[in-house]
Amino acid sequence: MPTAKSSFDIDSWDQDEIDRDGAYGLGKALVKKTFRGDIEGTSVTNILLGGVEGGGMAYSGFERFDVTIGGSRGGFVLLHNASASAEGQTTSWTILVGSGTGGLEGIAGTAQIINLPDGGHDFTLDYTLP
Repeated sequence: MPTAKSSFDIDSWDQDEIDRDGAYGLGKALVKKTFRGDIEGTSVTNILLGGVEGGGMAYSGFERFDVTIGGSRGGFVLLHNASASAEGQTTSWTILVGSGTGGLEGIAGTAQIINLPDGGHDFTLDYTLP
C-alpha cells in the first residue's frame, strides 16, 4: 500500500458556538488547509466539536481534498472522528468510499495527523488506487 506524507498549514479556522449548557459546549468549524509534500493542494473541512470544560472533547466531520498525489490529480473526502479525555485519545481518519474524483477515482485508505511541538502538522495517507 503506497504512503503519501505531507505537511500542511491551517489557512483559516472559522468556528461558531452552536449550543452551550453549563460546562458543555457544541460548536461547528470550517477549516481550510494547504498541503505540501507528497500531497500537493488544498482541503476544506466541516466539523462538529463537542466538549465539557475540564473533561472530554470530541469532533467529527468531513474534509474535501483537491490535490495531486503521485502525479494523479483529483479529489476525495476524508471522514474525521476523534475524542480525547483523561483516559486517552482515539482517532480515525478514513477515505469515504466512492468519493474519489479525477485521477483519484477509486481511492481508498486511511490517514494520520500528527501535531508537532512547534505548532506544525504532518499528514500521512496510506492509500490504494485501482
